[in-house]
Amino acid sequence: MPKLVLIRHGQSAWNLENRFTGWWDVDLTEQGEREAWAAGELMRDRGLDFDQCFTSFQTRAIKTLHLALEAMGRLWLPEEKDWRLNERHYGGLTGLDKNEMRARHGEEQVHIWRRSFDIPPPLPEEGNPWDLAKDVRYKGVPIPQTESLKDTIARVLPYWEERIAPALRDGQRVLISAHGNSLRALVKHLSNIPDDEITGLEIPTGQPIVYELDDDLNALERYYLKDR
Repeated sequence: MPKLVLIRHGQSAWNLENRFTGWWDVDLTEQGEREAWAAGELMRDRGLDFDQCFTSFQTRAIKTLHLALEAMGRLWLPEEKDWRLNERHYGGLTGLDKNEMRARHGEEQVHIWRRSFDIPPPLPEEGNPWDLAKDVRYKGVPIPQTESLKDTIARVLPYWEERIAPALRDGQRVLISAHGNSLRALVKHLSNIPDDEITGLEIPTGQPIVYELDDDLNALERYYLKDR
């Protein structure tokens, strides 16, 4: 029976500062590092093990993976990084304080930008300081200017079908360390969650989500490891 574990990165610096992060690369806080280590200890203590790991191009997800694997004594496990597992791109909201945006644009508008299924945040203004065009990790990558959850799903699912699903079908035990919205895309797909319901799904930082799958990768069960 294929087993898949998803983990959202531990608390990041901009999670703590209540800023829109998206594709911008920020590090884990000390609490985030503790969350990642604790996730690894929990997976080890519950007898989980893996054959293949996947993560994004972003430091907070990569470090979470590495800290969890170190806690498990599994730093040697193979891992694959891909930009398609990156967080949703928050466009012109990147780097901005969420409460300031609520004061400026209103609670309802910010809620639409954050939680609607197919309405993306505004485009970045020219000369914004969060431009990733010169970031060497994205050389040759079609960097989005802004993304809705629907847009995020459109890049995550092809990667799932291309790289992750075949590993599971081959009997490999898979761990994915990624982000709130890229993981929301996978949960929506695996659990067949409707468009109007997925936006209400909150995925906490540093809490492993376990999927028990059948041979066709249909979800038999989904649960937080801490609850078992």
